[in-house]
Amino acid sequence: MEAALSKPVVSYPARLEGHLERPSRWLWLIKWLLVIPHCIVLAFLWLAFGLSAFASFVAMLFTGRYPRSLFDLNVGVIRWSWRVGFYAFAANGTDRYPPFTLEDVADYPARIQIDYPERQRKGFPLIGWWLAGLPQYVVAGVFIGGGGAAWWMAATRSWGGATWFGLIGLLVFVSVLVVLVRGEYPRSILDFVLGLNRWVLRVVAYAAVMTPEYPPFRVDPGEDEPGGTLTVSPPRSSAGEVPDAGPAARTPVSWGPGRVASVVLASLGGLIALAAIAAGATGIVLDQTQRDGLAT
Repeated sequence: MEAALSKPVVSYPARLEGHLERPSRWLWLIKWLLVIPHCIVLAFLWLAFGLSAFASFVAMLFTGRYPRSLFDLNVGVIRWSWRVGFYAFAANGTDRYPPFTLEDVADYPARIQIDYPERQRKGFPLIGWWLAGLPQYVVAGVFIGGGGAAWWMAATRSWGGATWFGLIGLLVFVSVLVVLVRGEYPRSILDFVLGLNRWVLRVVAYAAVMTPEYPPFRVDPGEDEPGGTLTVSPPRSSAGEVPDAGPAARTPVSWGPGRVASVVLASLGGLIALAAIAAGATGIVLDQTQRDGLAT
C-alpha cells in the first residue's frame, strides 16, 4: 500500500552533490586565508555572471532562448563557487584544495550540473515568471545570510552597519566545533547543510533564468541528488561531436602547498595595498571635510 502511494522524487534540472572526506580538526581555522585567491577571482567572475544573466534575460525576452556560451559561463561560475564553498564554510566537507577552473572536475567531491533549457519563456510572461520567485529569493537569503546596510553617522564621524549570519554558516560553524572536539564530522548536520545548499542552487539557477522550472519548497538532504549521482556531459563541438582532449585536459592542474602559499601572500600584499589606498583616500576626504567645517 505504501509503495503504491509513494511517488518518486523528480530530479530538478539544477543538481548538486558533495561527498564528505573527513576534514581535519584544525585546517578550518585558516581556510578563510587559503581561499582568498579564489575569492578575488570569484569576485570578478560573479560580476561577469550578473552581466551575463542580465544579457541573457534581455535576449530571452525576444528569442526565448538562453545564449549557450553565456549559459556555460554561468554554470562554470556556480560550479567553481560550490567547490570553494564545499572546501570552506558552505560545508567544510573536504581538505582538498579546489582547482582554479570553470570546468567540471569529475574526481572532486563537490560537483554541480545544470541542464541547458532548449526553450524558455519570452516576452512579458518572462518578467512575471521571474517575479514569482521572490518568496524563494527571501528563503535563500535566510539560508546563506549576508550584509544589511551601511551608513555614515555624522555625529560620531564613523561608519555603521548591519549584518547577519546565514543558517548554512551557523550549522557549518557548529559542525567544525564538533570536529575540533571529537574529530568526527556530524553526518546529520552535513546532510542537512547539503540540502540547504541544494535549495540555494536551485533558486540561483531560477533567478538567473537558467531553468524554467520553479524551485520546489523542500529540502533534499544527503550527499547525492534524489535522482542519483551526477553524470556531467562533456562539451560538444559546433558539429555536435564530443572532442577527445586527452589525459592532460581531463586531469586538473595540481596546486601544491608552495604554490598556494605564494598566491596567498601575493593576494595579501594586494589587499594591504588596496587598504592603504582606501585609508589614504578616506583621510583626504575627512581632512577636507573638517577644513570646510572650520572655515564655516
